[in-house]
Amino acid sequence: MYWLASAADQRERAFIKRFNPMYWTVNFPRPMMGSVIDTAADALSVKCIFYKHDDLAGLIWESVDNYDHPLLAYETVNDYSGVILSFRWQSTNIRGLDEINGPTLTIEGRDAQGAPKTWFVRLWNYANGAPDDAVITLDFDDLEGGFTLPQDSDPVWPGDIDRIFISLVPPDYDPNNPGPIEPSPGVYTPVAGELTITDLVIDGPNSTLAIGDAFVVPHGLAMANGYDDTFNVTPARVMRNTVQLGYRDWIDHYVGMSHYYTLAWDPGEGRFIVDPAAGLNPVAAAWHTDFFTRAQTFGFKVVISLSYELLDANAPSDWKQRDHAGNPALTGWSPPSTLIAPTNTAALAYLRDIFLELAAIQNGLGADIIAQIGEPWWWYNFTANDEPCFYDDTTTALYTSETGNPVPTKHLNIHETPTSAQQDYLDWLGGKLGASTLWLRDQIKASYPGSDVTLLLFTPQVLNPAAPMLKDVNFPATDWVFPAFDFLQVEDYDHVVAGDWSAHAAGLAAVEAELGYGPADSHYFSGFNLLPETPQVWANIDRAVGDARARGFAETFVWAYPQVVRDGFVYTPDQEDEMSGFHEVQFPPAISFGSTGGPGFMTTVAEAASGWEQRNIEWQQARARYDVGTGLKSENDLADLIAFFRARYGRAYGFRFKDWTDFKSCGPDATPAATDQVIGTGDGATTVYQLVKTYASGAETFTRTIAKPVAGTVTVALDGVVQASGWSVDTTTGMVTFDTAPGANVVITAGFEFDVPVRFAEDRLGVSLETFRAGAAPAIPLIEVRV
Repeated sequence: MYWLASAADQRERAFIKRFNPMYWTVNFPRPMMGSVIDTAADALSVKCIFYKHDDLAGLIWESVDNYDHPLLAYETVNDYSGVILSFRWQSTNIRGLDEINGPTLTIEGRDAQGAPKTWFVRLWNYANGAPDDAVITLDFDDLEGGFTLPQDSDPVWPGDIDRIFISLVPPDYDPNNPGPIEPSPGVYTPVAGELTITDLVIDGPNSTLAIGDAFVVPHGLAMANGYDDTFNVTPARVMRNTVQLGYRDWIDHYVGMSHYYTLAWDPGEGRFIVDPAAGLNPVAAAWHTDFFTRAQTFGFKVVISLSYELLDANAPSDWKQRDHAGNPALTGWSPPSTLIAPTNTAALAYLRDIFLELAAIQNGLGADIIAQIGEPWWWYNFTANDEPCFYDDTTTALYTSETGNPVPTKHLNIHETPTSAQQDYLDWLGGKLGASTLWLRDQIKASYPGSDVTLLLFTPQVLNPAAPMLKDVNFPATDWVFPAFDFLQVEDYDHVVAGDWSAHAAGLAAVEAELGYGPADSHYFSGFNLLPETPQVWANIDRAVGDARARGFAETFVWAYPQVVRDGFVYTPDQEDEMSGFHEVQFPPAISFGSTGGPGFMTTVAEAASGWEQRNIEWQQARARYDVGTGLKSENDLADLIAFFRARYGRAYGFRFKDWTDFKSCGPDATPAATDQVIGTGDGATTVYQLVKTYASGAETFTRTIAKPVAGTVTVALDGVVQASGWSVDTTTGMVTFDTAPGANVVITAGFEFDVPVRFAEDRLGVSLETFRAGAAPAIPLIEVRV
């Protein structure tokens, strides 16, 4: 089971000092790199790689916590009045504090009249020491923007600050020169800069912030994360969220495709390109060393995940897969990534070197070495024609060299039926993909014989029935069959997001049948919700988690950390039937008939002195409360209540409750019909739809999730035609599953009766037979639960 937490759900809190080193972030433009790591309770380290003269990085503190889970975020306090921040600044290969364009504290907020305002505070004006080693003291009540004081004085208003940003630039910074750093003609050398902040002290009345301090009970799920999504925050922050949200034992860490490598300027192509000889850039190496160290401390096994994917802007041209017209393989990300050809030995050697460099860090820590070859495949471009990317020069030349045959007519799209010659080529491509993964496996194990090597398989794309050639080239079963890898990892988020559970099951079954990895030999990845506007996807992710655990997968991962934190995902394990957190029984309807109560919302209201208000809706769905004491009409009712209460162990177990004011899909005087409520529109792929009830008032509507329909009352229609068969409903979740996906634009409707999932709000009953006989109704509150 799961729920999506908001800031209003914070119950457990602790306190931190504002400017705590763990909660700083960095930001910068491509292609430069930067990281921040907290090195002590009062210290942090920032590393940068400057490739261009105009590169500028920012060390950032934000008043709003944008990077922690709602249950773990620090509070928003924009008032910095009375805050005094002091620290020791020590920098190397960073422009000096005393120079023009030297480190500047940019403060973004509003002035005393509420108008947006930005101040530029020259740190040298508040420094005591040398340009690269000084103690800086910032009293926010006495802070002035401007280069030269008092001539350029621009007093800072500390009462409403959104963000502070400390700029870091290379020694030869030139904001008007976007070219590569070139110490001498034709020699292009990036600059590695470093800032160390120590002895950080924060005083004053607004120097302390409340922070969420929840600890979710460990639930047995593992976490999937990606460096491209967390490079800008401290590893300690990632680890705090992961541990306190209940994740244990395993972290699958995708090293990514755009931040780990070292670049070199290519004057011929006029761009920065991955430097195969340089390996990890030192910023990424430092971040990963800290991340692996903290993971080891908390007992995590970290899976090092590398894919065949690189940012297109930085990938060597001859490494890229290409379509029939020579266009590079491009993903749908912005900016796009590309895919390396599995036939390119230089590209594969580079991946091996990165694997081994990261493994060496883990080995130095005494950690288990586990490497994942992530989603190896031949790509196709998501265009109108779905062009396969099978025809880069390296691949086509190798085919002719190895087989003596010319490359057959090139496929223009992935849906074509291949000729015999084309099929030979497709089979050869599949063999090359398999060989590339086995070569990487063997290279890793040669250096670290005790390591585990796994492969991540994405079934929706590889096993696409509408494009059989994708299986030919991307599913080399002969090479991957058990026990080629120590275990297999599987993901199918396209199926999960769409709720296509038949395709989900078919994909898992095909992997097991053809590769021989059963659930006990495999890990499953459940995800992922790309957009914050689609929180309903988490219900499908939760269902896929439950399915994976029921199937007996050795590990189940939630994909992925950034979305868990962003959306407030909290997982609680489903219990066994005999210890279920919810009993599928209905509260005595004769008692509920006389109860009082109804829906409630949580709204945060901020009222200004002028009387204007800002109102924030904290709950997406209402949460009902009831008092059933008023429904007791006889001593027999009282006895039934006591028995029901005991069987639920007070608040321990939820149950069904019939709200007589709102219990069916239609109006109070009507009978439920299959056309009452629209629950979705068909797309030809989705087979599962959630029962909902929509409430309308004027132009406004509210959609309520119906999780507890009453058995035997649900009817379904497609475009108004009642369906007597071809579907089923899960009365414990309200999910309607069709045997065949409804066609595109088919309107799906349903009629039903339903209960409200509730629990007792208290662990004791305060009832007295004497007062009950005297006509006094005891207070017996119920509260709706999320299921």
